[in-house]
Amino acid sequence: MLMPFDAESGESDEVLLVAYGRGDARAARALTLRLTPRALGYAARLLRDAAEAEDVAQEAMLRLWRIAPEWRMGEAKVTTWLYRVVTNLCTDRLRRRRGQGLDEVPEPEDDAPGVEARMIAQARVDALDAALAALPERQRQAVILRHIEGLSNPEIAGIMEIGVEAVESLTARGKRALASALAGRRSELGFEDD
Repeated sequence: MLMPFDAESGESDEVLLVAYGRGDARAARALTLRLTPRALGYAARLLRDAAEAEDVAQEAMLRLWRIAPEWRMGEAKVTTWLYRVVTNLCTDRLRRRRGQGLDEVPEPEDDAPGVEARMIAQARVDALDAALAALPERQRQAVILRHIEGLSNPEIAGIMEIGVEAVESLTARGKRALASALAGRRSELGFEDD
């Protein structure tokens, strides 16, 4: 009897993808449960649109399934490949958006805040998202991949197809710009000066 793969199992992404490429649907399910939330979260931060992020995450996972039979272990990490695909899909969507007229842009959602702590937490998230959105695209990608997604500089370099030094430079400049943008808002965002 075959035991199901668990999304939290010790099996690497590469092992699961190769297993799926050989026809093991259980491996695909485990890999989907493991990788889809990461792809969705990254896309949502880049696009700032939940519906578009879902479309991007779905398309990225479909592309992953299509290449599974040809996947060669040891040539690349599955997560690096997936983040690169999500980055490219988001970049394409952002470029298309630039050509939209004001009437074509969807109205922002109006989320009714709850208790005070939830309001403060949401204000912090909004401030960070707004500050991230103000960064140049490549800085935003590098900062999100490094400090929100938790990837290493070499992984980010592979995703963005640049050198590690360029990643370090992009993240350093991005962090300085974020710190500058948020510096005057500590009190407003519920941070007490020590």
